[in-house]
Amino acid sequence: MALNNTYDARLQQETAVGAGVQILLLALLRPAAGMGPAGWLTGLAFAFATWAVLSRAVHRSRLRSFGPANRVTLGRTTLVGGVTALVADSFESAPPVTLLVALTTVALLLDGVDGKVARRTGTSSALGARFDMEVDAFLILVLSVYVSTRLGPWVLLIGGMRYAFVAAARFAPWLTAPLPPSFARKTVAAIQGICLLLAGSELLPAPAGLAVVLLALGSLVWSFGRDVLWLWRNARAVRPAPARPVREPVPSGR
Repeated sequence: MALNNTYDARLQQETAVGAGVQILLLALLRPAAGMGPAGWLTGLAFAFATWAVLSRAVHRSRLRSFGPANRVTLGRTTLVGGVTALVADSFESAPPVTLLVALTTVALLLDGVDGKVARRTGTSSALGARFDMEVDAFLILVLSVYVSTRLGPWVLLIGGMRYAFVAAARFAPWLTAPLPPSFARKTVAAIQGICLLLAGSELLPAPAGLAVVLLALGSLVWSFGRDVLWLWRNARAVRPAPARPVREPVPSGR
């Protein structure tokens, strides 16, 4: 029991360090980006929420070590927190696009690093996979909010689709069944951040930016639609056939 408490304390320390690094990044962004109260408070809320959720998940997972892959993901989370703060601040003032693009680019590049580190070090875990997925999903949501201020609220469909899928699974449990591995699904997920980053970077003409985001949305709808159809068919295939009623013998009258 004492050994388990020691491991848990070490893991909690790592999550606390992550929150501290997040606050340090916000402190650096405040003068560099001229970040106002909206960005600062949003960044602090992100840091606290990340620390609280991750601490609880780590405690429940009973991991003996946080692991190098999770540390990479935690570092990426810090960058996503910085992007979130800049996007929140953009509703009050124009953020430095170069800084926002730089943070987002590094966060997207690191997306492929944590998985490789986990496989090479033999530290893959369900918590690590879920942690990585949630960070990806939140970054896409934040980027879709930023791009929607230029192209319209329909862009929020990109960031909200995964959360809508999770909400729908509460009413349709068959949506929670595991999906088979798919390279196409991974590719579609990866291009969402790239397309939103290109559209928000102001490097493309307006028509090109619109086309890129439409391409991202179309591919995402196709990917989700394909997975939902597979899950529905799989649920019907494994559903047990209704039991036939036992027919009572007809009395012969003798």
